Amino acid sequence: MPRGDKSKYTNKEKRQAEHIEEGYENRGVPEQEAERRAWATVNKVHGGGEKPGGGGYGKPEDHEPMRKGGRKSHGG
Repeated sequence: MPRGDKSKYTNKEKRQAEHIEEGYENRGVPEQEAERRAWATVNKVHGGGEKPGGGGYGKPEDHEPMRKGGRKSHGG
């Protein structure tokens, strides 16, 4: 599998990455950097691409990386 191939990701992971990427772009982050950050977040949450028998399958999701950004930007 070549680097950058997203075929091992579930539809849910792809949707999440797209949504996260849009949020970064709305804040003025360049498109490629937004995509890189979005997939890094999805990988951190899901442990990489999930398929039965693959890495992270059957383990609970860790949503802490998604919460972390909000705490950093809105913390008081």
